[in-house]
Amino acid sequence: MANHSPISSSQILTILTYLLCVSGELMPWPTAIPSHIQSLDIASRLHNDVDSMKRASNDYGNLVHEAPSAILYPSSIADIIDLVKFSNNCSTPFGVSVRGHGHSVRGQAMARGGVVVDMSSLPTRNVRVSRHPTLGFHYADVGGEQLWVDVLRATASEHGLAPVSWTDYLYLTVGGTLSNGGISGQAFLHGPQISNVVEMDVVTGKGDLITCSHHMNSELFFAVLGGLGQFGIIVRARIILDKAPTRAKWVRMIYSDFSKFTRDEEHLISINGANYVEGSLLTDKSPPNNWRSSSFYSSYHQSKIATLLKNNQGLLYSIELVKYYDHLTAHTIDQEIEMMVENLSFVDGFIFMKDVPMMDFLARVGNLEAEKEAQAHPWLNLFVPKSRLLDFHSGVLINIIGRHNQTTGPILFYPFHRKKWDDRMSAVTPDEDIFYTLGLLHTCGAHERGYFEAQNNEIIKFCEEAGIEIKQYLPHYKSRRDWMKHFGGKWESFEERKMEFDPRMILSRGQNIFDSVTYSDI
Repeated sequence: MANHSPISSSQILTILTYLLCVSGELMPWPTAIPSHIQSLDIASRLHNDVDSMKRASNDYGNLVHEAPSAILYPSSIADIIDLVKFSNNCSTPFGVSVRGHGHSVRGQAMARGGVVVDMSSLPTRNVRVSRHPTLGFHYADVGGEQLWVDVLRATASEHGLAPVSWTDYLYLTVGGTLSNGGISGQAFLHGPQISNVVEMDVVTGKGDLITCSHHMNSELFFAVLGGLGQFGIIVRARIILDKAPTRAKWVRMIYSDFSKFTRDEEHLISINGANYVEGSLLTDKSPPNNWRSSSFYSSYHQSKIATLLKNNQGLLYSIELVKYYDHLTAHTIDQEIEMMVENLSFVDGFIFMKDVPMMDFLARVGNLEAEKEAQAHPWLNLFVPKSRLLDFHSGVLINIIGRHNQTTGPILFYPFHRKKWDDRMSAVTPDEDIFYTLGLLHTCGAHERGYFEAQNNEIIKFCEEAGIEIKQYLPHYKSRRDWMKHFGGKWESFEERKMEFDPRMILSRGQNIFDSVTYSDI
């Protein structure tokens, strides 16, 4: 960790009025943390030096810049507990937000006027692998601050085991993805990452450290999973493991017809065999090779696809299919792939295959932190009900995205089984057996963000006017009414859980869910 200068008593008593943020603009400093925080043991681990403030006031989206009053670099979980309890004891509590790897896109992990807890400063913990004594499955106990890529390395290399559900990008923290859902092409089979947790240690908004599971403190357990950080800070999670295969047969197929594309996606997630299924859109601005897997296609194949793209009004669809195997199944893998694809309706001659180590496939997206700081990522992630796919295709994929043809990044579109999601959890999905996710993963210069924000808003407005009941994944709303609509029938229990586990509204104010509630009313 860098050498940070702790806040002195005089700095807290005469807190700066302005902070020069990463945007280069002067931002008014919000409410200061009370000066008597100096009485706590954690005072020396609270910092407000320029580097710390710059880091805590920005995230991967580079869209929102909110200044905290300080950053806590905890040396232990006890430091986090002390901070949360201290805020609870203040007459006007300050917000506490947790920063994992800073990969939120709209300031969700920021704490204007409060304290950002930088989880990366916690001492390195070993990933502990065990076997359940009665149920027989293996699991790993991991810290909420640990990156999934490190979990994979520890479980696979040392034990030949691996978690069963992943995100496409592994440089995310365990606590961060479990607070949202954690989705990718394995979720149709194993469910999202929140469906593959059996126990957690959580620091609630009251500052209590509670162990919870399906059967112990279950209300907190289900609240936290997909709960957007509103109820507690995940400091340990017990993740289900399975035998780690050694290799992956990686297949991509190109489609020119949307109905055939979605029909084949749904077929592949409904049969035995596939380990991973994702779909995407290909356009002039979102080409076959991108940062999700930059070297899959050869230059010859890219040229071939570009010609087909030109002949199909600049829009194609791609299914990505993966089958894992090891030395025991190596002699049958080609036959298995052949059987899975033989009745699919991709464009003749447009099927491409690679054979790679499983670790290479799972970690195919490198560390994105090396991207230019000036880039912005105004992403939009939606869940779309299957019953309205054709309306969504014509209104959004063709008319809005196709008409603009400016999306500079991957455009994901693939299905899930709702039965793989536990409705007791806070996460919300469309109320249909099959729903799709659209991921518009824009990358642009900071000066272009307004264009993509307008396009995102146009998509949401179209869905509202057409009565397409989408749900945002990694949601971002500006009003309490929109949050109530987002959670729908879960809103009442969501609100009740907030009052039970974080009654003074301390945690994750960057989500802006309960910002309209005044503390005097609590």
